[in-house]
Amino acid sequence: MKIILTVTGLDHTGIVGAVATELTRQDVNIENVSQSLMDEYFTMIMQCSFDENTQNLADLQDAMKKVGEAQKVKVRIQSEDIFKAMHSL
Repeated sequence: MKIILTVTGLDHTGIVGAVATELTRQDVNIENVSQSLMDEYFTMIMQCSFDENTQNLADLQDAMKKVGEAQKVKVRIQSEDIFKAMHSL
């Protein structure tokens, strides 16, 4: 399954490392990443994939929510299919 993961919040050291470390623990492959700073605000979008036979989206969302809480940022994960559907209407 392909997913789009977004991270937003106040910038500080360790956000990318914490997100990437947990994705590795969850056996999620990072396929593409874009990040930027807008003044003191950190933003990152990742395109990732994982095997639906060994991981489910709800569990992954829960795991990444904990990372977001620890880092004091907002982490959102959505199926890439949602984004494709929005652009095909």
